[in-house]
Amino acid sequence: MTNAQAAELPVFVVLGATGSIGSELSRRLVASGAQVVLGGRNSEKLDQLSTELDASSHIVDANRPASIHECLQHAVESHGKIDGVVNCIGSVILKAAHMTSEAEWNDTIAVNLTSAFYVVSAAGKLMRRTGGSVVLISSAAAQIGLATHEAIAAAKAGVIGLTRSAAATYASRGIRVNAVAPGLVKSQMTKALWETPAAESASVAMHVLGRLGEPSDIASAIEWLLQPANTWITGQVIGVDGGLSTIVPKHKVAR
Repeated sequence: MTNAQAAELPVFVVLGATGSIGSELSRRLVASGAQVVLGGRNSEKLDQLSTELDASSHIVDANRPASIHECLQHAVESHGKIDGVVNCIGSVILKAAHMTSEAEWNDTIAVNLTSAFYVVSAAGKLMRRTGGSVVLISSAAAQIGLATHEAIAAAKAGVIGLTRSAAATYASRGIRVNAVAPGLVKSQMTKALWETPAAESASVAMHVLGRLGEPSDIASAIEWLLQPANTWITGQVIGVDGGLSTIVPKHKVAR
């Protein structure tokens, strides 16, 4: 491939690239012909994915916000531009507020909300001349009251507010900011919620479509938001949640 041909390919940065959703998304983007820069915390997993996809990578630590800017700067220096950035950095904690320690609260906010804020900040600085797409990850839990979700719901609700405000701020620069809000997705991070038949059955019952999400369900929606064909979409929170946040399963309706 010549330098001129490479310059025409879209360049996407995926943060949290080694997770179930991030890795699925990265594979899809590379398969579509895009150039992808991978950001992640686990160097071993990052190296493996980088080798598999023949993609460049950069260590990103949600507790060190400067590393997020460094990753996006690395993408600009390596490829000359960024067309889109996705923040798949996240965590899950299911504890009532009175059972959640100060350290757990701070970590939940840092990983899920602060990382998203600094992704927007870095994108605002590095993409303001070229425009592009920023996709953040919220949660159905931010839009419907679910027991023992206080910390994660608060963090993911913050992502929704951030998405809409940033979409307004950067619209004049051609930067679109949207979020995807998943329901329960079968991933390594959520394994405790579906690894036993009883747990899976209870979780499935909350989703009107009768199954849990797969990483591909979320990756597909993110990939769609990154496409230049969708440049009239910004400030949106798209629920990819099997109906969890908006529909009551039939068996729960009072008779």
